[in-house]
Amino acid sequence: MPPSGTPGKFDGIGVVSDPFGCYTSKDMLKRVLVANRGEIAVRVIRACHELGIEAVAVYSDADQDSLPVRLADAAYRLGPPPAAQSYLNQERIIQVAQEARCDGIHPGYGLLSENADFVARIEAAGLTFIGPSSEAIRRMGDKLAARVMAREHGIPTILGAYEAISNLKEARQLAKQIGYPILIKAAGGGGGKGMRVVRHSDELSNAYERAASEVAQSFSNASLYLEKYITQAKHIEIQILADGQGHVAHLYERDCSVQRRHQKLIEESPAPQLSPAMREEMGQAAIEIARACGYRSAGTVEFLYDTRENHYYFLEMNTRIQVEHPVTELVMGIDLVQQQLLIASGGALTLSQGQIRPRGAAIECRICAEDPDQGFTPAIGRIEELILPSGPGVRIDHGIGRGEQVSAYYDSLLLKLIVWAADRPKAIARMRRALKELLVVGLATTVSFHLCALQCESFLKGSYTTDFINELGSPKRPAREILRQLAVAAVLRREELQTLGRTDEAGEAPWKWAIWPDGSEMR
Repeated sequence: MPPSGTPGKFDGIGVVSDPFGCYTSKDMLKRVLVANRGEIAVRVIRACHELGIEAVAVYSDADQDSLPVRLADAAYRLGPPPAAQSYLNQERIIQVAQEARCDGIHPGYGLLSENADFVARIEAAGLTFIGPSSEAIRRMGDKLAARVMAREHGIPTILGAYEAISNLKEARQLAKQIGYPILIKAAGGGGGKGMRVVRHSDELSNAYERAASEVAQSFSNASLYLEKYITQAKHIEIQILADGQGHVAHLYERDCSVQRRHQKLIEESPAPQLSPAMREEMGQAAIEIARACGYRSAGTVEFLYDTRENHYYFLEMNTRIQVEHPVTELVMGIDLVQQQLLIASGGALTLSQGQIRPRGAAIECRICAEDPDQGFTPAIGRIEELILPSGPGVRIDHGIGRGEQVSAYYDSLLLKLIVWAADRPKAIARMRRALKELLVVGLATTVSFHLCALQCESFLKGSYTTDFINELGSPKRPAREILRQLAVAAVLRREELQTLGRTDEAGEAPWKWAIWPDGSEMR
């Protein structure tokens, strides 16, 4: 377990009651444009408001009635639903920021958050980008260049290329040198796009062509490179904060090994089965990387930890706030988005590394509009009913509501369910309780997967690796759980109709559905 002794007192939900106060700033930003959508837009808007900063939302036609639009101090239309015509329209976003008299732009995660050209345009327009400089993003956004920099600073990197491969012939030659299994990766992208595991030489041609096609469609940098694929590995990331004035601190680690298609589904902190010595060594390596690229703001340095060899390797640096940042916030008692805003306003880090100590354990489950029974295929539809869990130690980050249409235009993430408890077993029990309280009716979600995962032996032991989902298989929703969801929705519909003095369309009382097939009453 990590060291204890965090300054300040924890309240009933695992958050430090009195903030760290690790930054001071004389020139606070006054009005910030939130260049994103969904739950991260809501998250940034709330952080702005708590610091006395006005927040301006932007939206596509598909999001005109969304929660971020309702919460913001002002909202501006970007364009039609396709992201290329709205949330990726750099010129329009900067134009809106200027029209709305904003002095800063927060990108959230995804979309334009790691686009160095976009940041350079913001800087040229005289606006403050709430994140690192365009130069730092450019340096770390090229994964090959980042690998070279890590190697130059003595930080271990996985056996593989330090230059891009240009054709299949080069890929075959390099794969033979590295030895199978190998991993094909995009040099200038993320989110698992373009990533392919190749276990045998006869799979390389098809995997290379598919990866090259996907990368060409997704990123401006279409370069590919190869790495040795390490089995029985954990995906460990270190959260860092840097003020751009030479002060850097790490806020310990997150275990993000539960992934489908190289995209995360469950994250937790602290990472189970990571020794204190390894935790400290990886934290210092993350600080070294941040200093080497002149980093400013919140960021994440990602590592692969070989559980068999007890050795770690640098993977990449994410130059933005992470989807999974709440688990760090709960164990550290610090608002990372507020820290981004304070750093962008000129604040300086005043706490030393020795003063930063985590407490307890936190777990995050990403609730996505996907069907785990069908290989996590995206699901679209209308949210007919939504009941969110609550109670001690439970946090929900979301930007959705009942009646909202989930479209195919954007990421499948609906909400993030995060819990904190005094230790990991209690956190797991709390998460299982919260998942059972969560009700989303109208489309398939990953709730059933999470319930299954959290009772798996390897997860309970903390020994799970990035192969966890393949080993787990496809969870099936019990028929009893499906009936429960239908019944709860029916009861809620009954209450709504009674309020209006009506019955349902068939003239029957919907609450008659609330019984089990054996005739017993459902409670």
